[in-house]
Order: sequence, then C-alpha cells, then structure tokens
Amino acid sequence: MLNFCSLYSGSSGNSLFVQSDNTKILVDCGVSSKKIEKALNLMKIDASSIDAILITHEHIDHIKGLPIFANKFNIPVFANIETFDHMEKVTSKMSNEKLKLFKIDEKFSIGDLKILPFSIPHDAANPCGFNIFNGDKKISIATDIGHMNSQILKKLEGSSFLLLESNYDTEVLKCCAYPFKLKSRISGPNGHLSNDIASKTISYLFKNGLKSAMLGHLSKESNFPELAYNTTVNEILSTGINLESFNLTVASRDLPGRLITI
Repeated sequence: MLNFCSLYSGSSGNSLFVQSDNTKILVDCGVSSKKIEKALNLMKIDASSIDAILITHEHIDHIKGLPIFANKFNIPVFANIETFDHMEKVTSKMSNEKLKLFKIDEKFSIGDLKILPFSIPHDAANPCGFNIFNGDKKISIATDIGHMNSQILKKLEGSSFLLLESNYDTEVLKCCAYPFKLKSRISGPNGHLSNDIASKTISYLFKNGLKSAMLGHLSKESNFPELAYNTTVNEILSTGINLESFNLTVASRDLPGRLITI
C-alpha cells in the first residue's frame, strides 16, 4: 500500500502526507500545527503516529508550523545541512536529537519507505524534491522549481504518481498586482515553474509511463486551478494521447484533498 494526500499546497503553506503499510510521513510543515492536526484528523490519522517530517527547503511556506508540530508529537525532522543552517530560528526550538541529516542524491530509509532527495533550482540554500519508494511504487514530489532540466526529468521518470508545481500562468503573472521585482523572481531561473512548462513535463512523462499526476503550489495571484488544469490537458491532447488512461488533479490551497492510493 502507498497512499498520498495533499494537505495544503500553495504559496500560503505546504504540507503533504505519504503513507505505506507501516510508515507515515509528512513532506513540509508550512501551515500551523493546528491546521495540520485538523487535516490529519479528517483522514482519521493520529498526528502522534507520524514517523518523520521531510523538509524540501527553509522558506516559511514550508516550515511555518514545524517546531510546534514536531515538538508536540516528538517527530524527527529530516533535511540537508544547508537547509538546517538556514532555519536556525526554527531548529533552535527543537532537540538536536530530532534533527536528522540527509544528503542530496543519497537514498535513506524511514520505516518501509525509501527516500531519494534530488536537487531543484530555487532561491534557497539547498532545495530538493523527493522520490519516495515502496515496493514497485514510486511517488515523486517536485515544487519550487525555477526551471526544468534533464537531471530533474530523469528523477521523475518511472514515477507511479507525481506532484508537480504549476505555480503561475505567464500572462496572468504579467497582469497581476505583484511588483516587478517579485514577478521577475517568480519567473526567473531560480523561482517557480509555469503552467506551460509543467504541462510539457507531465505530457513527456505521461508518454513514458506516468499514469497519475497532481498540479501543486499554485499561486493565488498569478494562476487559477482551472487554468493550470486546462493548460496541461490541452498539452496532452495536442500529442494525440487518450486522456482516459491518465488521472490529473489539482491540489487545493486551503483544504486537504482526498487520500489517493497509488
């Protein structure tokens, strides 16, 4: 068994849930501890049963609720050394015994899950995505990506399920109320992934065996769920592929999604 649920996904906060037969983990803890507890309760998951929290990078929308949630339920936190070094205000509130290091491109295990962190281009200390393996199933999580490259694509290939960032629409970003400096950061090589690139990435992976994907980390100001979804659907249709064999969804910003069995 391998289950996935997007608890929250967006620039206002991110937290994802992955469950196997014997292991439960969160990826990021970017909303309040109270909201994460509430989301888990909706799935009838006891927060104290979470075995670990993986951190992609140190930006506040990925670690906001971390110290309170991890301390309250005595949960170990996994990140790379550069990320830990850039979140000292958070880690200073936690026991060093609960801070666990991993290295990019080196597999490690949590219970019956195997985890492979991989590099992503983003304006953080050492940001990463994750491949999560259980048996013959592979979940990939890749958000906060300034641009797509062959190294990331290689890590995403062979995924049973993919959560991929589809942060902004290029035309909506141009017209939204963000200041020019922020627009430039978002669309820059170390910012976020556009709908267009996300759609091309998913279309490519679909042709190479991907069966299920979720668009995540949508911007509230420079994107719309329907727009992100339709951009990817239209890209897939343009290749002549039958959509009936593919499952595409969009992660909600403010509400937990349904539990998906991979």
